[in-house]
Amino acid sequence: MTELTPSFCRVCQNFCPVDVHVSEGAVQRITGATGNDIYRGYTCIKGRTHAGLYNHPERVLRSRKKLPDGRFVDIPTLDAVDEIAAKLGEVVDRLGPRAFALFMGTYVPFENPINLSMVAAFIRAVGSPMLFTTSTIDQPGKPIAKSFHGAWMAPSQAFGEPDVALVVGSNPLVSLVGPAGFPMSTYRKLEERGGHLVVIDPRRTETARRASIHLQVRPGEDPAVLAGMIRVLMEEDLVDHEFVAENVDGYERLRQAVAPFTPEHVAGRAGIDAGDLVAAARLFGRARRGYAASGTGANMSGHGPLVEYLVLCLTTISGHWTRAGERLPSPSVLTNAAVPRAQARPPYPDIGDGEKLRVRGLTASRAGMPTSALADEILTPGEGQVRALISTGANPAKCIPDQLKVVDALRSLDLLVQVDIQMSATARLADYVIAAQLPYEMPGTNGFMQRMAEYTVGAGLPEPFGQYTDAVVEPPPGSDVIEQWRFFYLLAQRLGLELSFDGLVPDGSAATPVDMEGPGDAHALMEIVHAGSRIPLEEVRKHPQGALFPEPAVHVAPKEPGWTGRLDVGNETMMADLAATSASAPDDGDSAFPLRLLARRMAHVMNSPALAAPPNKPTYNPASFHPDDLAALGVEAGSLVEIRSPRAAVVAVADADPTMRPGTVSMTHSFGDLPGQDDDVRRHGTSVGRLIADDVAFDPYSGQPLMSNIPIRVAAVGGGA
Repeated sequence: MTELTPSFCRVCQNFCPVDVHVSEGAVQRITGATGNDIYRGYTCIKGRTHAGLYNHPERVLRSRKKLPDGRFVDIPTLDAVDEIAAKLGEVVDRLGPRAFALFMGTYVPFENPINLSMVAAFIRAVGSPMLFTTSTIDQPGKPIAKSFHGAWMAPSQAFGEPDVALVVGSNPLVSLVGPAGFPMSTYRKLEERGGHLVVIDPRRTETARRASIHLQVRPGEDPAVLAGMIRVLMEEDLVDHEFVAENVDGYERLRQAVAPFTPEHVAGRAGIDAGDLVAAARLFGRARRGYAASGTGANMSGHGPLVEYLVLCLTTISGHWTRAGERLPSPSVLTNAAVPRAQARPPYPDIGDGEKLRVRGLTASRAGMPTSALADEILTPGEGQVRALISTGANPAKCIPDQLKVVDALRSLDLLVQVDIQMSATARLADYVIAAQLPYEMPGTNGFMQRMAEYTVGAGLPEPFGQYTDAVVEPPPGSDVIEQWRFFYLLAQRLGLELSFDGLVPDGSAATPVDMEGPGDAHALMEIVHAGSRIPLEEVRKHPQGALFPEPAVHVAPKEPGWTGRLDVGNETMMADLAATSASAPDDGDSAFPLRLLARRMAHVMNSPALAAPPNKPTYNPASFHPDDLAALGVEAGSLVEIRSPRAAVVAVADADPTMRPGTVSMTHSFGDLPGQDDDVRRHGTSVGRLIADDVAFDPYSGQPLMSNIPIRVAAVGGGA
């Protein structure tokens, strides 16, 4: 007999409600839950094939320890925790807390809402500032730009039937980083209302194909295009002057800064039609309601904070923020979000004031510690050198740029611990591999969806949908697996640490002490994480399939009496960056490296391939060329090519893709394997990170190196090598 149990997928941030098909205590199949008007039974191929992980023969079911000869042996997880605590304690006692670093990946917040609070509490208790995350190698421009611009203390007009949506360097129909639910629903409804989608992207992505206007820009020219759109709004008086007068500083500085970006100048720089640029700006400026959102591609192309800042400026001068008295269509359900107010939190930049790293003059920013500097912090001798690292929810040997340096750094550590479900590239370098549970083996909530809405415009649920799930199945018989959060809890016990928790969205209030007795109480920790939420966790738990919670309604409150905070659209630092962009020549490539390598996502993987690969899908990441470029190279689709950057060279499988802008190539990050162990690119894929130098071209605020728009040259590989 097969039993269907309601739950929700935690492969990505869309958190689709699903039915888990369970037979004899094991996950057999995953299907979309019908009857939900937001998701409409949708699940993606990633979520459906996730069922294959639970009983996969290569899943790590018992923790492992590396012997001096390099072999791994099984070790009881609690014994591993004891040994790790002893070794970590020795490093911290000998070298100080800063010698310990922690790397946290995407799956930490997705799988269980306790994880995020636990990781933050653990490293805070150790006393180390060295918490690194994927945030500074993905979209660090978002929090950095907000710190320069300030923050409107009520949501954008992304939900509530906008008339226009502007998407910059993002592909929500594949990444699902955007309006949650059935992916196509938002854009179909926009079309049905007579609204418009505008996309700025070098590739004609799945999202761009639905756009009223697609500006297929030359890579790296997003700041110029956005500055040009702002100039059109100002010149044609498509600005919300009342909103600007009441809430905004820097308007004239912005006007002066964008003056050089005429439509003709931008068209020449970006390789687009000037008329299309003007039309896109008019659609955005004339819209009654609208929103703009930028994504990974724009952030990885060299100007992330500036792009995100200009996106905010475009939104602000258009007045596309919710106002006093408006009812929010999607108030938070499971977070302690503050009452929205129609007022501006003034800028709060901290550039140069954060924890100072020992390399490249970098500091911690609003996006966190610069992850691209982690390898150098490990390799550089002297006071503060990192000698112990725990990695959880990620695969740093594959996802951190400059793979050659990163792998050298990981191999040099005194202690490397990897929390994982498989013997990943990082796991094979580790001293200890902690066998982790999978999502359907633990409880969870979709509360992180509300945190996504706080993080980026356009993400989140269109309606106030909340869901809690109990564990659907027990871990496999005979296994010795553990939740990510529980590993850190037990490790803290062994180290004699006292932990305290923030809420799922930290609000500045005092952290709540955690009971450090016993094995850890998931229910009690869930309550702490969701304390003060608009809907109590116990109420959400009553609805196994999830439910809408429109009441109590939330309206945008008016500005507080005497409030003086204003947004800044003319920040001096950002205007200087824009001026530097204006003064620079367009990037037309050079004879040595004439092509540009762009980042892209693939629909069947979440950042990196998993053990349970979808059938009939490649396990590699092809290098996608415009067919004309392939013909010029004398290369056929499916053959091997060498891709060389100033840093290194890799081999990849070529693919023809007419959606590409000529002169560009696109590939997905986080494929390949360890250097010297991934010659079979049709099996392992290709490491884009190996082509990146982390210390040549990088963002001075986050340290993010150039991860897209990478200069390359390409040649055919002969002899099938």
